[in-house]
Amino acid sequence: PVRRQSSAAVHVIACFMTLNCCLANAVEPVWTVPRGNAPRGSQRITQFGCAACHTIPGVKDANGNVGPPLSRIGDRTYIAGMLPNTPANLVRWIREPQAVIPGNAMPNMGISEADARDIAAYLYTLR
Repeated sequence: PVRRQSSAAVHVIACFMTLNCCLANAVEPVWTVPRGNAPRGSQRITQFGCAACHTIPGVKDANGNVGPPLSRIGDRTYIAGMLPNTPANLVRWIREPQAVIPGNAMPNMGISEADARDIAAYLYTLR
């Protein structure tokens, strides 16, 4: 005798198989910042005093408590809770946080485009 499985059971099995396939082929995003230099970025983080407000792994004395810790920022979906986390947006946020969200706690620091790219490149290594 042929045994019939319920349609619900077949559906559940199909869902698990599809999910397993998707997870096996999933690739984590790897952010690259055009013309960004991560080692130079960690130096710029120190130079611009980012450590006064942020905890930043790999940066000496970066234990600030004003802004959010920047650990795993490379895995985050949003910057400042509302800006999609993309290289262009991170560079913009670093350069002009007050233009993005007026009145937020992060000041405009006069960071150049090149320095912001380097800082973003370093931050994207934090995963």
